[in-house]
Amino acid sequence: MDALELIRSAPTKLFLGGEEVDAEEGATFDVHDPSTGDVLTAVADASPDDARRALDAAVAVQADWAGTPARERGELLRGVYDRIVEHTEELALLMTLEMGKALPESRAEIKYGAEFFRWFAEEAVRVAGRYTQAPAGTGRIIVTKQPVGPCLAITPWNFPLAMGTRKLAPALAAGCTMMVKPASETPLTLLYLAKLMSDAGVPKGVVSVLPTSRSGDITDPLLEDPRLRKLTFTGSTGVGRMLVEKSAKGLLRTSMELGGNAPFVVFDDADVDAAVDGAILAKLRNGGEACTAANRFHVAESVEEDFTAKLVQKMSEFVLGPGADSSTTLGPLVSEKQLRTVSELVDDAVAAGAKVLLGGKAPEGPGWYYPATVLGDVPASARILKEEVFGPVAAVTTFDTEDEGVAAANDTEYGLASYIYTRDLDRALRVAEAVETGMVGVNRGVISDPAAPFGGIKSSGFGREGGSEGIEEYLETKYIALQS
Repeated sequence: MDALELIRSAPTKLFLGGEEVDAEEGATFDVHDPSTGDVLTAVADASPDDARRALDAAVAVQADWAGTPARERGELLRGVYDRIVEHTEELALLMTLEMGKALPESRAEIKYGAEFFRWFAEEAVRVAGRYTQAPAGTGRIIVTKQPVGPCLAITPWNFPLAMGTRKLAPALAAGCTMMVKPASETPLTLLYLAKLMSDAGVPKGVVSVLPTSRSGDITDPLLEDPRLRKLTFTGSTGVGRMLVEKSAKGLLRTSMELGGNAPFVVFDDADVDAAVDGAILAKLRNGGEACTAANRFHVAESVEEDFTAKLVQKMSEFVLGPGADSSTTLGPLVSEKQLRTVSELVDDAVAAGAKVLLGGKAPEGPGWYYPATVLGDVPASARILKEEVFGPVAAVTTFDTEDEGVAAANDTEYGLASYIYTRDLDRALRVAEAVETGMVGVNRGVISDPAAPFGGIKSSGFGREGGSEGIEEYLETKYIALQS
């Protein structure tokens, strides 16, 4: 299927209560192609009334879905996994068209995102409780787990499929219904996923997808409705703080996967070639538009020259172009706004004294492109060391001692991911415990895994997605006291 045919056939209506429906009064908004800036298509623009209808549908089927045997829920999730895999090429091309990333990156995301359905299909039947005698001998203690209830997920644009599946799969496995509000930049992928879920037999009302250009208009009424029991959000720290404040009135269960500013620390005993290979993965996965992307490269003074020269060489090999072109290895940024942000951070660093070793300037349009860029001698005052760049820019600084390296890594409000390269196992464990992040990659440039808990600390949020921990975010613990 070519791009034009795919866009013409892709779902563009709301997926509400198991049906594709128009938004109230037929409202729509445009989705753009980042490679040209042109409009791809128009998508239904959900209203507050549409959101309430979705919650009505979720509440109506919550009890039935929670009462569905765990094995049956697991089999349905496995069926969704199979359909995602079957439609990999359509999903990958659709994602590339609306988000911009190169097709190989999109295919990798489809594989990664699908795995959450396979993983939580298996976890659905492993929700456990316990039965014990009270220590005082006064009775029996039964502890059981029950689904939280109707959930709202707000997902970002950078991983249009995986950020949805990472929330949908554990929620459904636990027995919760869910409404998803995808990012307005990239709604098409999740609307396509909703169709596949329906085709796999997920009952009507269990999942709704509500694209909108007016996020607050639809999320605020939902957060104020006492029937909603859980909010899960992936996005910026600023928006996350606002949502936590709004959710506090209803004391909603919340999980927040927020911003990052990941340090990549290369010690003097590191395998430099392996560190460069890992740096490419940590920096340029998803074109740098990832919350786990390495932003700051803290390199031991004794190996900095060798590391930087090899990093520049590797990054210079990336081919900038439309994501759908077979020769492209680095697609455009998602929007003009994101292009301005990356450009401003690089310009600020250069004005502060950083050296441009590669790239450093956006080409003329059309499209929202920024080249692979390496900055050397980045001063501590540069904004790029404090703010999330979300683009293909590597900022390199140096340190002398291990303590200085750890201090530099921790010099941020964020605490999502970090990367360490060293041949010394004792140092690796010592530093991994000392860095203030929820996830640490030791001699690895990619750490995300559906079977592992994903999440951060500090201003990077709270809660975990993936792993055996991920389903707990959608379960309440109930204690039943029995008379002996």
